[in-house]
Amino acid sequence: MRPDLDLLVPSYVREFEPYIPSKPDPELMKLYGCSKLFRLNNNENPFGPPPAAQEIIRKFPPPQAAVYPSGDSYYLRHVVAAFHALDPDQILVGNGANEVITFVIKAFCQEGDNIITADKTFAVYEWVATFSGVGAKLIPLRDYGFDDQGMLQAIDEHTKILFVCNPNNPTGTYWSTERLRAFLDAVDGRQIVVVDEAYFEFVEQDDFPNGIALIKDYPNLVVFRTFSKMYGIAGLRIGYLAGDRQVVDTIRRTCVVYSVNTVAQEAAVAALQDNTGHVGRTRALVREVKAFLTAELAKMKLPVINGEGNFLIIKLPGSDTLAYRKLMREGIMIRSMTGFRFPNHIRITVSHMEAMEAFVTALKKTMAQ
Repeated sequence: MRPDLDLLVPSYVREFEPYIPSKPDPELMKLYGCSKLFRLNNNENPFGPPPAAQEIIRKFPPPQAAVYPSGDSYYLRHVVAAFHALDPDQILVGNGANEVITFVIKAFCQEGDNIITADKTFAVYEWVATFSGVGAKLIPLRDYGFDDQGMLQAIDEHTKILFVCNPNNPTGTYWSTERLRAFLDAVDGRQIVVVDEAYFEFVEQDDFPNGIALIKDYPNLVVFRTFSKMYGIAGLRIGYLAGDRQVVDTIRRTCVVYSVNTVAQEAAVAALQDNTGHVGRTRALVREVKAFLTAELAKMKLPVINGEGNFLIIKLPGSDTLAYRKLMREGIMIRSMTGFRFPNHIRITVSHMEAMEAFVTALKKTMAQ
């Protein structure tokens, strides 16, 4: 007898629309009839991991795959803690930032509670809340950035967490140190404030805050970082959070131990300790490519949202989903933005100049069709 899923599955799970990942690149190339595919959809670092991390991956001994990893990423937590001048018990590592988002929501929220974030930001905050039976209040962006006053006004007695993506994905806007401190002062410890700094390493603005440095002043602050973007090991799935020790001890109760594999842990240690100029080299590429792209797009008279991070958004005169299909036939994979509530916009990852020139050529061709 088949199970009665209407009876067994909570309503908030039944009503949740699952995220459907794209097919593997070889399948996409067959589907769209292209012989080469430039991935400009996931904000990946075209340089890959730093050389030290590449060496760890290359030399990983196969017999070690039979041994369970450190269940709490012991050595990595110590290296991350030393990097930020924190106690190792203030660090919690997860299988990508998505997992630590889940840890935080599970630790503080129950059915009937809510979180607050923006309507056009990294969607996983909303997704995890929704499929956990937790409400998600989505505050519209103001000037493409998080609306601090709108978020504060939306707080009620059931609000447990406020999520701020800084800089924001997908718009690249950010709160300055002064603005973030003012927001934290206004919250005054009544809720947990999560600042997602997935693109922290790309920002070179003097007034951009280091959220982790603020934890000592704001014990309700939790900060996310990832090794997927600047450090180029997205395929190994590893990220971490930092916070006040008592807060992190609470979050640790929801943590899934052994979820982070050995290669990821060791590669992350090597990435942080790499001294070959990987971060500076990547930043220089981002500056060069953004200058090229904005100039080319201006010639095409296409509006651009160009903030911080290794990406930018382009407004098209027509459908972004149609543009996705046309560009795929040219071997260019972009992110259509309807799912981010930005219809008729596409997000482009900064990559090597070969990929950028191919994108511009393909975009001109599809615009002329």
